[in-house]
Amino acid sequence: MKTLAKFISDKRQELGFSIKGLSIATHIPISDIEEIEEGRVLFLPVTRRQMLASVLKCEASEIKALEKDISSDIVSPEVIESLKELILKGAGGLKCPKCGATLKTRIAKMYDLEDNLILHPKAYCPKCPFQIHS
Repeated sequence: MKTLAKFISDKRQELGFSIKGLSIATHIPISDIEEIEEGRVLFLPVTRRQMLASVLKCEASEIKALEKDISSDIVSPEVIESLKELILKGAGGLKCPKCGATLKTRIAKMYDLEDNLILHPKAYCPKCPFQIHS
């Protein structure tokens, strides 16, 4: 079965893009492209899916079919929102609500169409499939 990571990586290579080249063409940070291709991101926001589809010359539905939004199946939306708030406040040592391992967290910085900074909390568990992908 093909994964989102493999699909994006294969399409990128098929079209001759480096990770940096795909990042530039899609306006998605290199670190986020790397996370997708390493299998740490399993679900994409609509705008990212559309940008990738456009640049990789495929349908957004092909990408969406490979996505897995597993975090909402594992824990309640309230817990996820609470974790997002803690990440944005700079809290460290947050624990995975599924297995108790220490979460790997970061804050992605993006800009909207009016050049306003938008902060997106992100987290993944190195021990289980839990992740936050705002």
